[in-house]
Amino acid sequence: MNTLVALCTVGAEKILGNEIKHLGYKLISNAPGRVSFSGDDDALFRCNLCLRTADRVYLQLAEYSASDFDALFDGAYSIPWQDYLYKDSRVVVDKVRVYKSKLNSEHSIQGIVHKAIYTKCGDVWKMSSMPESGEETDVRVYIDENKVLILLDLSGLPLHKRGYRVDGGIAPLRETTAAVLLQEMMWRRKTPLHDPFCGSGTIAIEATLYAFDVAPGFGRRFALENMPFYNEARAAEIKNAEAAKIRTDVEVRITGSDIDPKAVERSKQNAEYACVMAGRALKSIGISSHIQRPDFIQSDFAELSAPYEEGLLLCNPPYGERLGDDDQARELYRKMDCLWTEFPNWSLGVITSNDAFQECFGHKTGRIKSLKAGNLDTKFYEYIRNSYGNNSRTR
Repeated sequence: MNTLVALCTVGAEKILGNEIKHLGYKLISNAPGRVSFSGDDDALFRCNLCLRTADRVYLQLAEYSASDFDALFDGAYSIPWQDYLYKDSRVVVDKVRVYKSKLNSEHSIQGIVHKAIYTKCGDVWKMSSMPESGEETDVRVYIDENKVLILLDLSGLPLHKRGYRVDGGIAPLRETTAAVLLQEMMWRRKTPLHDPFCGSGTIAIEATLYAFDVAPGFGRRFALENMPFYNEARAAEIKNAEAAKIRTDVEVRITGSDIDPKAVERSKQNAEYACVMAGRALKSIGISSHIQRPDFIQSDFAELSAPYEEGLLLCNPPYGERLGDDDQARELYRKMDCLWTEFPNWSLGVITSNDAFQECFGHKTGRIKSLKAGNLDTKFYEYIRNSYGNNSRTR
């Protein structure tokens, strides 16, 4: 069995853990922004392909204690790097995170681990220098109270880069964060969903992929695919098995709107790419079908009314870079009261980095979750107004 580490939005560790357990893997531990778990060899590819709320997936190569640079070097040198690298691999120790440890110079730690990797490879392969002309391989190091974790990046590009977003517009919501919001609200495919500030369509598109059981990684490649232990034939079997799970027999009511016609067009284009991605996955197993694309319309949120008796409004209203100054944001939040009035039996989820939201909106909730959205500290406000209160996390 392998030990893997999945990174996520800080505050979403429990949601990611539930996803990992749903895939059949056993949790080991968690820390802010990361979850450790055990998995077989299939998990290396399958978790990258299937996890909706993970930002990256790593293979843990070593865990040991080190209170000086000699111990740090020796532990990194002991790893059989020749099993994970090619002779021309270009290794980058891309991130170092240190907490309450004697070793605290991130730059020095990077250098020592990098030296250990190349020294080991040179000794094994009898090479005085490495050409570094091949694919980049990223390594991450955590040192927590003198305990060292050395991790190999299996993802490459962050997993929020699904491959369907042609144009994100200004400061778009990450796809992984949108997936977290859907899980936090316990949304189910039979429940109508509308995003009144659709931007680039991320929330509606992620809801669509979730509703039709489309693995989010079908439209991209992973760093794992450039590593010597990658099993291409087995990965193809895993992709086919996940493609066979795609639902084409359900009807959903997923919509979005925006006052900006360019945002609506952008959302339609991104949704089209996402649905094409799903269609290609189905075609790969001989199924000529497609999934229903979410609908987007141009409309001011103040002109909307509920098309169904119950549902979920889920949104990332403009703020900061997307809107302008704080006064504009506050005025927008005050106007959002119309959604409360016009959608009386709809639950509402709002993510924002503006602490004045609840005061300006005029409605309080006890369900407020802190989340790290990229570099922003945000809060997710959850207003439960219908049968949502009895929902479980099963669909």
